[in-house]
Amino acid sequence: MPTAKTIWGKVVLYLKEHRQIALHVACGDITDIEISGGKLIINTIEGTLVSLLEQGKAEIEKALRWQGLDFQVEIRIKEETLGKAEKDIKKLNEVFDEVTILKRKNKLIWR
Repeated sequence: MPTAKTIWGKVVLYLKEHRQIALHVACGDITDIEISGGKLIINTIEGTLVSLLEQGKAEIEKALRWQGLDFQVEIRIKEETLGKAEKDIKKLNEVFDEVTILKRKNKLIWR
């Protein structure tokens, strides 16, 4: 059986060939895919992407059947995990709207 990434690559190709452009573009950036219990599981953290995937679920399942596979599609929303520096930068950006904060080699640079 092919790997999840190989199957996913063919799904993306199918979407392009069948002119599902928005879904094709959205799926092209997804790399966290797994197969478990007869399901193709798509893991994503992007909220707007989830809506598009839910709407295109039937088309993704068609792409799987096109490959001779009978998987159900499951979309899982993962929590975004930020490191301490990223959390600090996010908090500073919330507090200081006008200030651009950059992270370079674990040092904060204010502009």
